Amino acid sequence: MPIGTRIERIRNELRALFAIAIPMTVAQLATTAMGFVDTMMSGRVNAHELAAVALGNSIWVPMLLMMNGIILATTAKVAQHFGAGHHERIGPLVRQSLWMGLGIGLLCTLLMWNAAPLLRVMGVQAELVDTSMSYLRAVACGFPAMGLYQVLRSYSDGLGHSRPSMAIGILGLLLNIPLNYIFIYGKLGMPALGAVGCGWTTALVMSFMLAGMLFWIRRSPHYRGSALFARFDWPCWSQLAPLLALGTPIGIAVFAEVSIFSVIALLIGGLGETVISGHQISLSFTSLIFMIPLSLGMAVTVRVGQSLGRGAPRDARFVAGLGIATSLVYACFSASGMLLFSEPIARIYSTDPAVIAIASGLFVYAALFQFSDVVQVTAAGALRGYQDTRMTMIFTLFAYWLIGLPVGYLLGLTDWMGPPSGPVGLWQGLIAGLSCAALLLSLRLHYSAHRAIVKSAARARRQSVQA
Repeated sequence: MPIGTRIERIRNELRALFAIAIPMTVAQLATTAMGFVDTMMSGRVNAHELAAVALGNSIWVPMLLMMNGIILATTAKVAQHFGAGHHERIGPLVRQSLWMGLGIGLLCTLLMWNAAPLLRVMGVQAELVDTSMSYLRAVACGFPAMGLYQVLRSYSDGLGHSRPSMAIGILGLLLNIPLNYIFIYGKLGMPALGAVGCGWTTALVMSFMLAGMLFWIRRSPHYRGSALFARFDWPCWSQLAPLLALGTPIGIAVFAEVSIFSVIALLIGGLGETVISGHQISLSFTSLIFMIPLSLGMAVTVRVGQSLGRGAPRDARFVAGLGIATSLVYACFSASGMLLFSEPIARIYSTDPAVIAIASGLFVYAALFQFSDVVQVTAAGALRGYQDTRMTMIFTLFAYWLIGLPVGYLLGLTDWMGPPSGPVGLWQGLIAGLSCAALLLSLRLHYSAHRAIVKSAARARRQSVQA
């Protein structure tokens, strides 16, 4: 292929990837900002209300991410049908996905409603358990709506239309602030509900986001070919089972990645407030900048799925490779920024010199794992496009829980491999786990891409013989 043609191909694909990824990034950042607003506004009441929100978030946020991971199967399925031009198959698929999203949302509601024993096992004080549970139960009321919203968002993303989730995410953030003001502090005749008011705001915003996505899909001509609302379908297990088989490994993999950070926070808990604060600063900032490669991985899912749907596995491989290359370029900038500006970034969060020193030291390790982190999340996104999720789950569990966490524990909290290094050792374990995940998922992606090309060539040969 001439160099000019190759450059034009790269430019066109990057344009298509960014058209999907940029709105996704804005939507993810808006969701992250909602959590920041909740923490800030509840913290202005008193430490008790802030602690209740923090404890509640430690339960419902991982559940939300796992639910969203399961529902991501819808994106991969819709993208392949859309790429193949099978628009008539998309409506029935999404109608069954809506039943799946509703069911998972109701299951999460039930689990959150009965989470008090978990809080007690964690050693939470009795009076804080009551407030945390009231907050959790308020949030739980919005989970069925959020399950339905995530299905509709995945449907829209699979078609290549990610702007609705961006617009609705921004509107949700803008609605979150005044509703928090009313319910937390007791304005416009409402009683001051504190953390519980924050929970009701979250549930109302979730319901608003569902209503906004329904309105957008019903009004926009982009969705008419799917005929989503043309009829009503009862749940059908023969159609739901493949969705759950594809999505459940994604949800488990997402939960495995999120939960390891929670476990590390618990392990650091005995090292003192200064260490905990420094760790939290580093984790908070790295989670924020992770939204960009995460969104790029989601965009790669869409583009790979659409390429496979139209019978172009070589294009799918090209998209996956370009996505990883683009994420590595981003990692160069994010890692350099953390190394050069570690102290100024830490000062945004704290004025305590000891906390700043710990956070700045951890930013060095955060910069190092940028490269493996962006590779593993982009490769996982591409594998979702190939609908290869079971091995992704196995590799993720192995890398994080059998490599990353044990190595971090040995380095940070034991003297088996030298003097214990505290949070530094735990973050070195994260580097080991993420590097292992990046290697395994890259190898699996190479295998899946090659297998798809071989299958496509064999299918073409059979068709030529029959002709």
